[in-house]
Amino acid sequence: MARVPSAGYRSAHARSSVPARPHPLSAQAPALVVEGLTKVYKGRTVVDGLTFEVQPGRVTGFVGPNGAGKTTSLLMVLGLAQPAKGTARFGGKAYHELERPLNAVGAVLEIAKGHPGRSGRDELRVQAMTHDIPDARVDELLDLVGLADAKSRRSAEYSLGMRQRLALAGAMLGDPPILILDEPLNGLDPQGIRWMRGFMTEQAAAGRAILVSSHQLTELQQVATDMVVIDKGKMISQRSVSELVSSSQAGTWARAQEPDRLAAALIAAGFEVLQQDGDGLRITAATGAQVAQIALDERVLVTELYPLVANLEQAFFDLVDQADGTGGIA
Repeated sequence: MARVPSAGYRSAHARSSVPARPHPLSAQAPALVVEGLTKVYKGRTVVDGLTFEVQPGRVTGFVGPNGAGKTTSLLMVLGLAQPAKGTARFGGKAYHELERPLNAVGAVLEIAKGHPGRSGRDELRVQAMTHDIPDARVDELLDLVGLADAKSRRSAEYSLGMRQRLALAGAMLGDPPILILDEPLNGLDPQGIRWMRGFMTEQAAAGRAILVSSHQLTELQQVATDMVVIDKGKMISQRSVSELVSSSQAGTWARAQEPDRLAAALIAAGFEVLQQDGDGLRITAATGAQVAQIALDERVLVTELYPLVANLEQAFFDLVDQADGTGGIA
């Protein structure tokens, strides 16, 4: 499989050879305002009253379980799906009202393989020509995304990581103040993931607003500043990542042959217990040693025991469990 030239993999902490330029955005005005966005499909509400904002100079993660409505929401935001009600506005305008959309919003929702006969550079030049964007901008962006050495190769032969970079360059052609990226980390190797994190961080530092959906919460925690969490089409949280992580409580996960009896003993000892996956228990603010001792005292066989660390992934699961109505045993 073809690989991106090694020179294209810049450190996440190193500046690109073509630095991101500060964007003339107001620090007060949101780049994107979504209000009451709703989508009904075959009589079923798949997105229900979604409301959130994306701020300039920040990376906003957009997360939820499979089928939560993330992609449908992004399609409505970009005018590619018609909402039953609600609005999504960029600087007060819906996407279809923008005079020059490429200069207002850059989006990567799906990675195309490319025309079999075109080079990577020509793929970008075709897009640029439709908006009177000069070839110099094309070459600048190919350098920015690390494809300068591969620009003459046919884009259809690019690896997934290279196609991701080419799509990013296409989204950046009009120098837009907001980028919307759907699962940009999918299929990337560790070097590609590190590069993508660095790219998003650089663009946010230059003033751009970044809205990124991803299932890779551990990676997203390293780059996102804000988080919008949805489940079953509804928003269940919009908070900064630091606030979200701090809301997650550390503890211990245990699996036992008699979970109800162990749970009762743990509750009697003053711990909060959430029963999950049948015989699994999540015990808040308890160490493994404490759980093991109580299990030993009760003569309950524990088959699995490990610590839970407060992080974005755990906070996400906590929110989804609460939204699904999963309650503690206490």
